[in-house]
Amino acid sequence: MFFRSYLGPVFAAIVPFLFFAFLRMNESLDPLVVLPKGHFYIVTCVALLGALFAITVGVAGSRLRNSKVKVLSLAFLSLAAAFAVHGLSTPNFLLHSTHLPGVAAQISIFLATFWLWLSSFPADHRWNEILSRGHRLLLPVWTVLLFSAGIVSMLFPHIADWIQVDSRPVNVLFTSTIILLNTITMYRYYRSYMYSQFPLQLSIVYSAGWLITSQLIMQLGESWRVSWWIYHFLLLASMIVMITGLYRQYALKQSLSDAIRALFTTDPIERITNCLSPSVKALIVATESKDRYTAGHNFRVALYALKLAEELRLRPEQLRAVAQGTIIHDIGKIQIPDSILNKPGKLTPDEREVIEKHTVRGYEMCKNLGFMKDELSIIRSHHERWDGSGYPDQLQGEQIPFMARVVAVADVYDALTSNRAYRTAWSHEEAISFLQKNSGTHFDPSCVEAWIQLCDRDPSVYQYPAMMIHEDSAMVSTGEGNVYKLES
Repeated sequence: MFFRSYLGPVFAAIVPFLFFAFLRMNESLDPLVVLPKGHFYIVTCVALLGALFAITVGVAGSRLRNSKVKVLSLAFLSLAAAFAVHGLSTPNFLLHSTHLPGVAAQISIFLATFWLWLSSFPADHRWNEILSRGHRLLLPVWTVLLFSAGIVSMLFPHIADWIQVDSRPVNVLFTSTIILLNTITMYRYYRSYMYSQFPLQLSIVYSAGWLITSQLIMQLGESWRVSWWIYHFLLLASMIVMITGLYRQYALKQSLSDAIRALFTTDPIERITNCLSPSVKALIVATESKDRYTAGHNFRVALYALKLAEELRLRPEQLRAVAQGTIIHDIGKIQIPDSILNKPGKLTPDEREVIEKHTVRGYEMCKNLGFMKDELSIIRSHHERWDGSGYPDQLQGEQIPFMARVVAVADVYDALTSNRAYRTAWSHEEAISFLQKNSGTHFDPSCVEAWIQLCDRDPSVYQYPAMMIHEDSAMVSTGEGNVYKLES
């Protein structure tokens, strides 16, 4: 469709600007519309709505363990806070005429642009790693800073005189930076959208384009003209389209009873499926549908890994990371040809090399979708070996991320106890013997020991997944009383 191609966002950004230019060239069609009270109420309502959405998005980002969503919440919050000051400082309403409204409007676009641009970086980029270290404090601290700056600017509005947004050098610098950063954001997110087709990515592309148009109108327009009002509605449209994309991608349409039940469930399958976003479920479906011989494999490995992680006393947040990272740990197999992936005989060295690339391909894909560092480490490093002979980075011992070491045990155990095209499934005892034999060479000895102790104490740990999830399909709850059936 047109609006899903790159022409859609370009068209959406250019048409409002052409309309603005048309009005500016025809003064009779561009009269002054001086409505201070109307401006105040419109801008303030939009800002309050934006702030409410920003908090909601920030909480969702923490629940979904998605770094991009967290940074997007800061973009919303920055736009809302600075735009609120723009509305509150409307000339001759609460304050006399000052430079504050113009400066606040300029800052609102700049800060939103900056955070959107930062959100376009891969999850393993240095800046995102720095932000993720204090991700719990990021939203509240930034909220306090914005609120404090807003209070100070309203009490001392003449501080805005220091920021000469009307001067030529500052004007050109702000506009050039905003155009450049938003262009980069549009390019990066559209590339990701072309691969994953996630609605939120396309929404951000549109929003970034409207921020560029808003900046140009702000600089070239005249206050209170009809053409000047256009950028206010573009900022509103930008917020609406981002919220719409976020809802379409992440909203879980659960009933209140389902949500309460999810808090107290002890069923291991429900514990995993209740923490998965629709986008992660879509990746599961794509992976499982690709490889008929490993249908259900990802889900069983997630069940095993979650139980092993609990045995090793990982924190709740780490357990969530294990669940989300493990269930798509083989997502890179989507890019492997079926002739290799489903080959019944022994692989050639060249074919083996292609198979081994799935860890890096999965990692590259998911880091651009906002997955956090722990999940990414599982995807990339679950085939590393304790003695350094694994792939893709030949990490050794404790160089291997701990969660990847946990998943390695669960992954191999399930592979051994599942039927494959080239062999029948091993018994539990045979698989345990293999793990013991390769403890200290292939596997972290502490993980192997913990898995054996867990299985001896509670045999249902390995019996339950085999009973509930068959070799030919896997069932994944959508949270709506329905399921995805992952056919082999």
